[in-house]
Amino acid sequence: MTDLPSLRQTLDAHGLLAKKSFGQHFLLDLNVTRKIARLAGPFEGRAVIEVGPGPGGLTRALLESDAGNVVLVEKDPRFLPLLAELDDGSGRLVVVEGDALKVREAELVEPAPAHVVSNLPYNVGTALLIKWLTGPWLPYALTLMFQKEVAERIVAAPGDDAYGRLAVIAQAVCEARLVMHLPAAAFTPPPKVASAVVHLVPKADRPDRETLKRLERVTAAAFGQRRKMLRSSLKTLGGAALCEAAGIEPDARAEVIDGAGFLRLAKALDQGR
Repeated sequence: MTDLPSLRQTLDAHGLLAKKSFGQHFLLDLNVTRKIARLAGPFEGRAVIEVGPGPGGLTRALLESDAGNVVLVEKDPRFLPLLAELDDGSGRLVVVEGDALKVREAELVEPAPAHVVSNLPYNVGTALLIKWLTGPWLPYALTLMFQKEVAERIVAAPGDDAYGRLAVIAQAVCEARLVMHLPAAAFTPPPKVASAVVHLVPKADRPDRETLKRLERVTAAAFGQRRKMLRSSLKTLGGAALCEAAGIEPDARAEVIDGAGFLRLAKALDQGR
């Protein structure tokens, strides 16, 4: 990796700029990308999936690490030649052109467990996280960069202004920690907001997929009208009766109910509704 031209030189040589429509903001400082790789590891030979690698700043750091295969999912074909230049012939680097929202990760890394480490495109970051948390394939761990506001929503506690659906679902499945802050100036081009990195490790006792589906329904209703009492916001799902079945005060509001309370609501919800 040390023999390669700088990321900025590589971008200039290929005449490439970030595409706003893809939510692209490049992280070109290799000291920063190496720190992210350290926070995500150790990998101990496990595979790593990186979504939206762009010019490959984080990819270089992952290839320097103790990861096994490094699987890149890139939607923008302009970057495929740049990423191909990182291939040292060892077979560790796998480049997949495609939409990460549609990719079947298990087909890329089975049968071994794998990490996801990414500076996620801003416009699909939340959707990708929900896919990984609630879908059929769950990573060994996730280390993901989001807009700071989104990162804070993932780790928020009951009563916090940022507490909502994303916190409940993420924390039902994983232990989630905010591990790094980055200013807008760290990126090219600089976004209008700061960013942060969240590290998520799946829990051994995480809910099954059916419970998670019901949890998504309950949290959508509860936080869709978060200033209302649960007896009102959950009316279409059972209202006060559902709350009482879950041991939740019907006059409470969503913002004060912890994750365990929402899981009780999800489990009490009639699967036939």
